[in-house]
Amino acid sequence: MCKKVAVIGAGSWGSILANILVMNGNKVCIWSRRKKQVDELNNQHTNHHYLSDFTYDERLIASEDMAKVLEDASTVLFAVPTKAMRSVAADVATILKEKKLKPIIVHASKGLELRTHKRISEIISEEIAAENCKGIVALSGPSHAEEVAKKDITLVTAASEDLTNAKNVQKLFMNNYFRVYTNTDIIGVELGAAFKNIIALGAGALHGLGYGDDAKAALMTRGLAEIARLGIALGADPLTFIGLSGVGDLIVTCTSIHSRNWRAGNQLGQGEVLQDVITNMGMVIEGLSTTKAAYELAAQEKIEMPITTAIYQVLYENKDIKQAISDLMQREGRSE
Repeated sequence: MCKKVAVIGAGSWGSILANILVMNGNKVCIWSRRKKQVDELNNQHTNHHYLSDFTYDERLIASEDMAKVLEDASTVLFAVPTKAMRSVAADVATILKEKKLKPIIVHASKGLELRTHKRISEIISEEIAAENCKGIVALSGPSHAEEVAKKDITLVTAASEDLTNAKNVQKLFMNNYFRVYTNTDIIGVELGAAFKNIIALGAGALHGLGYGDDAKAALMTRGLAEIARLGIALGADPLTFIGLSGVGDLIVTCTSIHSRNWRAGNQLGQGEVLQDVITNMGMVIEGLSTTKAAYELAAQEKIEMPITTAIYQVLYENKDIKQAISDLMQREGRSE
């Protein structure tokens, strides 16, 4: 059955998810605040700043008018950076209330709010009242827009406390190259999605410094261990971290040149200044703010996270990367 889906955010991930939904037979309207981007999507069916070599389905409609995008939508998909989530969700909430709409809310963003350390679903639920939506689903897993655009095989998870909502989102996105599983542990799925970006910064830095596969495998393995420690302390199911949104997303983000976090770490490892890395990327590097949030959360929960601490020190205390690695390696020996 054809559904009306509103997609909020026209970056690489939001726009390629919108394209999947269109190709799956749904009516899709995507919102961007930038008129130039809206015109390009509607007239050239391209989005060159984000996916330079991809042509979108002509049935995908873009608009600057958020109310128009949300009109009659049965599902609203958020795909905006974490730092913009609260303000954008508040704008959506106003329209949903005015138009008396009650859609399923889906988000495909990965991060933690810097000041509050809140997960994405927590941010959305604080801004969009329960009476104005049917529930919140997190869509996450090892996925890069560049590979989904090529119809490469991709598997993700739809997570919600309400399994019915997760199954509805599963049906909406599933096709012969994009497979969706369901999960009721939205806490673990969102935390895994956020924390893996920290480890990806480290993996990129190791590559930039010239370290080999042994070092990268060690970083991912021990990185997953500390991700799970903090996640469990915050209420996640331990098994979630060996699933798609845990180890799966960690692997792809720590090994792919498509990962902004990996690329940022790689440039830092090669000696680039952090501010230059941010400027040159031209897109949000979620791992930078997530590192700070995770570091503060670990201190609050009294959870030991040596890799996260080392990366925090490099990013926010100007510690030399080589010295940070040396200090990690020379920590007192212990059991795995």
